[in-house]
Amino acid sequence: MASAPQPSLPLFYNDLMPINSRDHKGWKSKTFADARFLEKAHAIPVTVDEFIDVQRHFPVVFTAGENSLPIALMGLNEGVNAFIKDDGQLDDVYLPAYARRYPFMLAKLQQNSDELSLCFDPTAEIVGEFDEGNALFKDDGTASDHTTGILEFCQRFEESGQRTRMFMKELNKLELLMDGEIAITQNDNPDKPFIYRGFRMVDEQKLRDLPAKKLQELHKSGLIMLIQAHLFSLNLMRVVFSRQVQQGKGPKPVEAAAN
Repeated sequence: MASAPQPSLPLFYNDLMPINSRDHKGWKSKTFADARFLEKAHAIPVTVDEFIDVQRHFPVVFTAGENSLPIALMGLNEGVNAFIKDDGQLDDVYLPAYARRYPFMLAKLQQNSDELSLCFDPTAEIVGEFDEGNALFKDDGTASDHTTGILEFCQRFEESGQRTRMFMKELNKLELLMDGEIAITQNDNPDKPFIYRGFRMVDEQKLRDLPAKKLQELHKSGLIMLIQAHLFSLNLMRVVFSRQVQQGKGPKPVEAAAN
């Protein structure tokens, strides 16, 4: 059972194996007992289709660099997720689709082909020859309803990813992104704020300065709603910081980065 080619794997994935009825007939998929695979992830990729849900729980910012992508900040410091409880369970918050699809994803098996195949990460240890779980295939070798549902979810995620790339392309075309910075102080040390950098955000002044016609186009296309969701969510930076401090995961004075 050969793994798929993997020059670089995305967040969470340690390996990729394509699902097929020959090798995986009789295999089953279980659900995660907890969310410990998230506990060291402070930033989770999100799509534009999720902005409204995500901004109720986490700050939505953009990665630094040329190819910026939107991310939900579940912590403000590397390796800190402020929403995973001590027992490994996720707090009562929205879980981005990127994490919900794990350990499955669609991937190219041939670099010269655009065809995507359903794969899984075997190191997640929830897909295998188990006595209990959801079967991957029916007795006749066709995909089970469970596998079909996973495939459809992954396909919708890919489509959302395309819409997200178009959104980012528009932000870059209008030159609306700027390097972000936020200062957060604690009551017991107001003179020494923690400065967070390493992310990008929409420049509100540039947004206000856009021609009326362009603003009208953004309203009509729904993009302005997405931009506003991002901007509103930035107030949650301090909420996430407070959670970290309460959990004893607050940053030391020399460390402050949300990238």
